[in-house]
Amino acid sequence: TLTTLNLWRNEIGAEGAQHIADALRTNTTLTTLNLWRNEIGAEGAQHIADALRTNTTLTTLDLSRNEIGAEAAQHIASALRTNKTLTTLNLSGNEIGAGVAQHIADALRTNTTLTTLDLSGNEIGAGVAQHIADALRTNTTLSKLDFSGNRIGDEGAQHIADALRTNTTLTTLHLSRNEIGAGGAQHIANALRTNTTLTTLDLSGNRIGDEGAQHIADALRTNTTLTTLNLWSNEIGAEGAQHIADALRTNKTLTTLDLKRQDGIDLALNSIGEQVTVNLMAVCVDQIFFD
Repeated sequence: TLTTLNLWRNEIGAEGAQHIADALRTNTTLTTLNLWRNEIGAEGAQHIADALRTNTTLTTLDLSRNEIGAEAAQHIASALRTNKTLTTLNLSGNEIGAGVAQHIADALRTNTTLTTLDLSGNEIGAGVAQHIADALRTNTTLSKLDFSGNRIGDEGAQHIADALRTNTTLTTLHLSRNEIGAGGAQHIANALRTNTTLTTLDLSGNRIGDEGAQHIADALRTNTTLTTLNLWSNEIGAEGAQHIADALRTNKTLTTLDLKRQDGIDLALNSIGEQVTVNLMAVCVDQIFFD
C-alpha cells in the first residue's frame, strides 16, 4: 500500500496537480506527498488546496518552489482551517506575498494539527512576522517554524521574540538570512531568558555583530533549554566570540554551537575550545572542529 509519493522536479504542471488532487479526495493511505519544484503554479496549488479540505490521511505536504503565488496560497490557508490531519507543510520559495502570509498566520490561530511549517524564502517582511508572532501566542501545536530568508529585520525579530515569551510549544526556530542586527538579537536574547521550550535556534546569515553576540551570550548564562545555536556568518569578531566563550562556562545545556564564517575570532578560539570539554559536544569555527 502506497503511503509516500515523491514526485519532486517532474514538471507535472497544473494539469498533473489536478489529477493528484482528484486522487487525494478518495485515497485513504497516502500520508506523504512531495511536489517540490513541479511548476504547478497557482492553478495547480488551488486544486491541491481544495483536496485538503476533504482528505483525512495526508500528514506531510511539500509544495516548495512551485511559483504558486498569492491567490493559491490563500486557498491553502483557508484549507488549513478545516483540515485535521496535515502536520507538516512546506511552502518555501513560493513568492506568496505578505497579504497571503497573513492569511496563513490567521489559520494558525485555529489549526490544531500542524506541527511543522516552512515559510522560508518568501521575502514577506516584518509586518507578516508580526502576524505570525500573534498566531504563536495562541497556537498550541506548532513546534518547528522556518521563517528564514524573509527580510524581517530587527522589527520582525522583535515581534517573534515577544511571542517566544509566552509560547510553550515551539522547539525549533529558523530565522537565518533575515537582515537581523544587534537590536533584533537583543530582543531574541531577552526572550531566551524566559522561554523554556526552544531547543534549536538558527540565526545564521544575519549581522548581529559583537554587540548582538554579547546579548545572546548574556542570555546563555541563564537559559536552560537551548541545545543547538547556529550563529554562522554573523560578523562576529573576537570580542563577541569571547563573550560567548565566557557564557559557556556557566551554561550547562548547549551541546552544538556553529560560529563558522566569522572574521577575526582567532583570539577567542582557545577559550571556546576549553569549554567544549565542559558541556559542548561540538563547536564549529570555520575549518576547526572540536569534539
